[in-house]
This record gives sequence, C-alpha cells and structure tokens, in this order.
Amino acid sequence: MPEKETGPHNRDEAAAERQHYTPLLSVRSLCKSFPIFNKAFFKKQVGEVKAVDDVSFDLMPGETLGIVGESGCGKTTAGRAILRAVAPTSGEVIYQDNGTPVDLAQLSDAALKPLRTQMQMIFQDPFSSLNPRMTVRDIVSEPLTIHRLASGSELEDRVVEMLRKVGLKPEHRQRYPHAFSGGQRQRIGIARALIMHPSLVVCDEAVSALDVSVQAQVINLLQDLQKDLGLTYIFIAHDLSVVKHICDRIAVMYAGKIVELAETPSLFNTPKHPYTRALLSAVPNPDPDVRMNTELSGEVADPGNLPSGCSFHPRCGDCLEPCDKEVPRLATIEGGRAVSCHLHDEQ
Repeated sequence: MPEKETGPHNRDEAAAERQHYTPLLSVRSLCKSFPIFNKAFFKKQVGEVKAVDDVSFDLMPGETLGIVGESGCGKTTAGRAILRAVAPTSGEVIYQDNGTPVDLAQLSDAALKPLRTQMQMIFQDPFSSLNPRMTVRDIVSEPLTIHRLASGSELEDRVVEMLRKVGLKPEHRQRYPHAFSGGQRQRIGIARALIMHPSLVVCDEAVSALDVSVQAQVINLLQDLQKDLGLTYIFIAHDLSVVKHICDRIAVMYAGKIVELAETPSLFNTPKHPYTRALLSAVPNPDPDVRMNTELSGEVADPGNLPSGCSFHPRCGDCLEPCDKEVPRLATIEGGRAVSCHLHDEQ
C-alpha cells in the first residue's frame, strides 16, 4: 500500500502543530464492564468482563488516531462507548461542541441527540449494516430525515452530492444494497455517515471485510474526504499495514487497556512495549526469502478472569519481578509517547 501523502517529516510538522490545538475529544479513565451471571434459575452476578479498563487519550482536530490490538482487546467497545452506542460504566468523554466542552458520558439521550449530527460511525460489515429493504436514497437520507435537517429537493440534492463524493452515481440511489459489490456498499455506508457533515467519525474495522485492492481505494477515499470535509477519525483496525498508511498516531490495546500510544513512525520504528513488538513481528513480509520470527505466543488474556499485575505478563519474554504483582501505569516517556510497562518505570 502506498505511503500516506504526508511523509514522515510532514507528519512530524503536523504533530508539532497539533500541540497548539484544543483537543476535539478528551477521553479520561473510560471503563466499560459487562456483568457475568451464573446459569442457575435465579440468575446472580458472579463477575464482570472489563472490556474497556481505564482508557485515556486526547484526539486533536483533523487527526487520525488508530486503535489496534488482537480480537477481544476492547477496541470496538471503546469506540462504541465514546459515541455512546453503549453506555460507559465510568469515566469522561469530553467533546468540544463548537468550543463548549461537553461530557458525552453524562448526557441524557435527549441531550445527546443534537450532538449525533457531529459524531458518526462507519461499521465493519457493509452488508449487515445496510437495511436490505431500503433504497440507497432512503439509507443515505435517513439521518437528514431523523434530525429534520433537509427535505424535498434540498434532501435530494444533498444525497446526490454525497453519493458523488464517495464515488457513486446519482442513478444508484434508486437501487437496493444487494445490487452492489462490497466496496460499493461500504461507500454507501460512508455516505450515510457523512451526510450530516460530522466532525468526528469512528471507523470500526471499516475496510477489514474488503478485498485488498478495494481496501486501498476506500482508504484513499477516506483520506480525501478527511481533507475536503475537515474530519477527525478514530480508526479501529487489526491490519497494521492499513493503520500505518492512514493514522497519525496509534494506540495499542491489550485486555481493555492502552499499553502504548505514539506517533505512527515512532511506534513502527522503535516500539517500546513488548506487546507492540510482538504485534509488529507478526506482520507478514511479502519477501518469500525472509523468514518470519513471530514473538507472540500463548492465549489472549481472558477479560473475565485477568491475571494479576500486568495482563500481558504470562506471554511476555521480558517479564520482570513486579510484572505479575503490580499493574503498570500508562506513563509518558521520551518523545511524548506513552507506555504501560515496568521496563520503562525508571524513565
């Protein structure tokens, strides 16, 4: 996949410039737990799954923040909790509503509804996320109708304009989702998410269900739309080559926690957390003469029964004495990156 238009030196300049911005989104100690009940007739809670556990980060306007990790690490639940698709158990999600900070985690459904126009999600499966009984016109225009933002000829014009922006033809609006390819269906999903011109878009595995060639087309489309519409992305994915291409910064999650957060070039060139190094070692190399030496072994930690101390320590080759007893804190080290590991406690 080709490099992002902004090369490493431009990314550094952009990162320096972002330091002067007010974060569009500030997530503080976000947690989301799901109860575990026994199988008896009288159900009783016997535990909980900490899907998201004390997640904190800032997201700057115009930035693309990637969230990566193995399946079950909590990245999708974090994205849904930020948008209040699921209610957070605790924590703060501070969003800048035209310069006014608002805690999304505390808002009622009625107070949250006007802000829905500013925050949208692009889902993973472009087939199941589209109503097969609705035409493309009805799917894309539904947000405008629900929020009473347009009607009549204005609504039609906005639908046609958005379809053109995502690479579809105006005549496509009379067809149904089954008549399109996977890439085209995802473009319909993107059009629906962007029809209200939101500021924040959560892309939840937005290209993982697509062929590689189509992935590149959709990624390039997302970048073009970000530039044209001034969008800010949270990009949730497991494909590190895609994340490297589109993201300015990357947060690595394991067992519900962020274990490393860094600028994209720094994270790929000098990963600090053993789990990040293990993930990078598992990225396939297209050169058939290069043998892979995957460092990642063992099973993913059970979020309903996490090990004591650092959740990654049973799989870690650099385990220290306190790793199985003390939970490491996410601390800032050199270069402004954050790492949650006892290897860096002294830095």
